[in-house]
Amino acid sequence: MSAGRARAGRSFLLIAPLVAFLVAFFVWPLFSMMSQSVSDTAVLRLLPHSAEVLAGWDRKSPPTPEMQAALIADLRAVDDQQALGDMVRRLNSARSGFRTLMSKTTAALADPAGPPVDLVSVDKRWGKPEFWLAIADALSPLTDRNLLAAVDLGRNADGHIEQLPPDQSVNRVILVRTFWISALVTFACMCIGYPYAIIAASLTGWKRDLMLAAVLLPLWTSLLVRTAAWFILLQEKGLINDLLQWLGLTSAPLPLIFNRTGVIIAMTHVLLPFMVLPIYSVLITIPKNLMPAAASLGAPPLRAFLRVLLPLSLRGVASGGLLVFISAIGYYITPALIGGPGDQMISSIIAFYATGSANWGMAGALGVVLLVATLALYTVYARLSADEPGRR
Repeated sequence: MSAGRARAGRSFLLIAPLVAFLVAFFVWPLFSMMSQSVSDTAVLRLLPHSAEVLAGWDRKSPPTPEMQAALIADLRAVDDQQALGDMVRRLNSARSGFRTLMSKTTAALADPAGPPVDLVSVDKRWGKPEFWLAIADALSPLTDRNLLAAVDLGRNADGHIEQLPPDQSVNRVILVRTFWISALVTFACMCIGYPYAIIAASLTGWKRDLMLAAVLLPLWTSLLVRTAAWFILLQEKGLINDLLQWLGLTSAPLPLIFNRTGVIIAMTHVLLPFMVLPIYSVLITIPKNLMPAAASLGAPPLRAFLRVLLPLSLRGVASGGLLVFISAIGYYITPALIGGPGDQMISSIIAFYATGSANWGMAGALGVVLLVATLALYTVYARLSADEPGRR
């Protein structure tokens, strides 16, 4: 019994560094991102007294003197201007007008030792329950606001979920664009990768090794270098347009960059190995005598392919397609460099919220949406890639 425990302890010590690495660099960042999408403490941490008073408000009657006094005390106690700015942005996103309202109010409360201030006399909007409702709703430490906004939904004054106005509904369009571009890239990889995998599987010796090395070569090169290379090749004065005009196929440069065409070309080149390798791994397990047997039974080549080889290789095609699609929906560098404004994918919007506007809640929410879609597709991929019952 002690020997078994000792072996188990040694085994755990061997995998402990790997577990620590996964927790530190995968689980914790993932948990942090997901918590940001539902965390909403920007208002609560600056208005603790208001939270206590507003808990007993019926949300319909005009604001009471106790509510005003608590808000004044909280605002006068704020000494972090960055935190105040975060709170104002959060409230302004819930109710338009809070930015100017808070600016006037904080200016009136600038002197902590000054005389008592009536908020309604500072701005009449403080007498309206709608603005207090926005504060009351923002005091919860958890929120679904970002997750709903990630798919262009929101809550109305009654708390019911509804579609956001057209001028605020952009995320769903970008999500659809992301999936559409990913589907086009997957289809292009399938059209190129399937014949390539068939040829590679039919060869032997150094010829097969050469074809596999050619398809694996992009994986040994940095993604940024590959994208930069396509940026040069696809320009109006690039090698591709110069070659087409030299051959007389075109009379003017083709628009191959800063559009959807360039994005699909570059992403197809980058992701092609992820299509070829799964198909190739399935094709080499298919007995080579099946196609000659079908031909000997009178089947023409096309029918033999459709009835014999294609059904047996569909598992590899599906696995490769899902692997390419999963990889494509998270692409950032290639669409950012090669595509135009209408070709940016959801990863670019996540980067904008994270670095451009410092809105980590929305960045996390969009990341959660992308993560859910990826996990769903990966579940399908794992099922297709798993060994079939009785197969070794």
